[in-house]
This record gives sequence, structure tokens and C-alpha cells, in this order.
Amino acid sequence: MNENKIRIIKLGPMRVASAYTFGGTPEEKAFEKMYEFAKENGLLLDGQLPPTFGFNNPNPSAGSPNYGYEVWLPLDGEFKAWEGVNSIDFPGGLYAVGLCHGLQNIAKDWLDLARWREGSKYLAGKHQWLEHLLSPQDAAPDQYEFELYLPIAE
Repeated sequence: MNENKIRIIKLGPMRVASAYTFGGTPEEKAFEKMYEFAKENGLLLDGQLPPTFGFNNPNPSAGSPNYGYEVWLPLDGEFKAWEGVNSIDFPGGLYAVGLCHGLQNIAKDWLDLARWREGSKYLAGKHQWLEHLLSPQDAAPDQYEFELYLPIAE
């Protein structure tokens, strides 16, 4: 992660559709669930999910291959009830945002972003950490591009 390219942004409030799964590979299952929701509700763009946010929920723990992952799809209109997909009103917040290239680099880039914050004028925020997937879901994992949203406070 290039520390010179870290941006400070305020993410505004938004209503999101939330798909959650738990297990050994929860990201894939959560994205599949969100894809089906978006397809059924006419939200796909050229056959792909619009940009989404995701995060571990909970994080992996030592000794267990299982953890949770939640995918958020921002909504402009009304939410239609869907099995396994909920509506959440997210209040937003202030973030330090860095770019991550390749899934293989995500843990290191999160650590680099957290270290950057420790040396900055910003305090740790208490709102949700987010991974904003920019690349199509059918890209190879080593080609994924993410914006990592680290919650901060002044």
C-alpha cells in the first residue's frame, strides 16, 4: 500500500442490503447470496453486482477455520424483503482509505493502513471497517482491487 495515496473521506449515511454467511469460505457464499438478491431485484450492472462493501463478522479466530462475512449493497430505492438479506441503515463516518491490489495482499495492507493511522493525527474510529470491492466478482482473486476503509476520528 502506498501511504502517499491514503485519502481521508466522510462516508455519508446509507441504507444497504446486507447478506451474511458463516463458515470456512463465507465471502464467496455471501457474494453469491447478494448476487441472487441483486439479480432478482434488477440491480445488476452488465450482469455484475454494483460496487459493494464487505467485512469479516466475526473475524477468524485461532484454532477455527470458520468466520463470518457480511456484504453490503447500497440501495437507492425501497428494500424488498428477501430470504437471508436484510436492510440496514448505516450512519456513515470518517475513514482513511487505501487501495489494495490482490486478495493475497489484503492482510498486509490492512496492517499497513492501521500502522499509518497510529502515526497520524487521527484516533481510531468505532464505526465499521469496510472493504470496497472495485473489481468484478469474476476476476481472479490475485487481480481483485479493494479500497480499504479504516474508521478514524479526529
